Amino acid sequence: MYVRELKNRSGSISIQIISKARGRYKVVKSLGSAITRQKIERLRRLAQQEIERLSEPLTLFSSPDDVLVEKVFESLDNSSIQTVGPELVFGKIFDYIGFNQVGEELFRHLVVSRLAFPLSKLKTIEYLYRYQGVTLDIDAVYRFLDKLNTKLKEQVEQIAFTHTKKVLEGNISVVFYDMTTLYFEASDEDDLRKTGFSKDGKHQNPQIFIGLLVGLGGYAIGYDIFEGNSYEGHTLIPFLEKMKQRFKLGKLVVIADSGLLSNDNIAALEANGYEYILGARLKNESGKIKTEILQHTFSDGDTTSITKDEKTRLIVNYSMARATKDEYNRKRGLTRLEKQVKAGKLTKSNINNRGYNKYLKLSGEVSIEIDYEKYNQDKVWDGLKGYVTNTRLTDAAVMENYKNLWHIEKAFRMSKTDLRIRPIYHRLRNRIEAHLCIAFTAYCVYKELERILYHEKSTLSLKKAAELTHNMYQVKYTLPDSRYTKTRLLNMDDQQKELFDIVSKNF
Repeated sequence: MYVRELKNRSGSISIQIISKARGRYKVVKSLGSAITRQKIERLRRLAQQEIERLSEPLTLFSSPDDVLVEKVFESLDNSSIQTVGPELVFGKIFDYIGFNQVGEELFRHLVVSRLAFPLSKLKTIEYLYRYQGVTLDIDAVYRFLDKLNTKLKEQVEQIAFTHTKKVLEGNISVVFYDMTTLYFEASDEDDLRKTGFSKDGKHQNPQIFIGLLVGLGGYAIGYDIFEGNSYEGHTLIPFLEKMKQRFKLGKLVVIADSGLLSNDNIAALEANGYEYILGARLKNESGKIKTEILQHTFSDGDTTSITKDEKTRLIVNYSMARATKDEYNRKRGLTRLEKQVKAGKLTKSNINNRGYNKYLKLSGEVSIEIDYEKYNQDKVWDGLKGYVTNTRLTDAAVMENYKNLWHIEKAFRMSKTDLRIRPIYHRLRNRIEAHLCIAFTAYCVYKELERILYHEKSTLSLKKAAELTHNMYQVKYTLPDSRYTKTRLLNMDDQQKELFDIVSKNF
């Protein structure tokens, strides 16, 4: 007897035990099928153990315990073993935050599978059937998505906000706002999916904007969706007002990056009673302020404050490490431009203020060359970072608060990479909104896992924790005499046990 790997039309690999007698091959036993090499190798090991068992049949001298164990294992099949890690870890956190109040089992399945195996909805159906024993129809999933956003979005946001308020001990006076683009593989536009400036570099793909509001530490408050050709500066005030009224937030300090820095936004923030800390674009300041900045002699860690008007001030900080990084990035951008100029790949359309294209200029009528004088002039700005604020916080407190903006940037990175929120394949608006509602919920669960791993001083990363859930198994068996069916968790390795114990202890 030997082990055979058989490739299926679906792309999976079946593991079989084959015997040969009188020139004919016979399938003795099928151990199941898998896609990943890790699971294929596991099935191969099981098959090899089965061959050894069949090659050494029980004798009359076998102990009663051996016979009983063999009978138990003979009663098991593939459906007896289930992957329960995602439910043991993510499902418990889902309940702890309060998302089980939604009362939709399908919603739970879609969120947990998004965390464990961030796949398409069709692949999610396959995952649930293969690993959870849950049978779903794809049409039922789409019907659920059609009703999800209108019925559940507000409830999901309320649960997320309540949890964030609990984690932050009621202190939601500082909020962070940012936007990102999410692109679609489909090429056609509609009233929501439109081409526009893409932060993903997918300028030819229809896209949408998603705005996210979080508290300190990156804990979610709420989100909203905007048309793909929106100007992000116009989204800030309406979104803040909606969140403030809905969650009865008091006086807020709003922190956002320089993309939202405009005279209109600043005026609107002040008119609505908001304090703010915004990233500044130093090179866009007035000539007077730029002169004042450059007249200052900076050393590493130096900070200066410049009064812009009676309400606002500009804080400028210098970092030697930032200067080194800025210089490296400028040189890298220049090298790329030089290669493109030499290759003749640049046209008049490339002469704009996007990135390092600002160093290009026209020479004569048709020649494009690099403006090295402009490149060298930019060196004086290396290492400088600016912040515009109308708060009465100290300069150090302003900069420290702004540093927390990386939490929201991390939230987008987690959603785009770990949760694979993009690209989006849905076409209908309600399904797009439902997809984002599921991703928002998944982010809240993911963030809570991150918090508790940090609290317990675990060395496990979020990505590693998600991977560990893939191989946490449960076996279902029937006792031979009583015919009573029981389930039992299979033994875990050290890292799986660490994760399981942390989750069991805290949730």
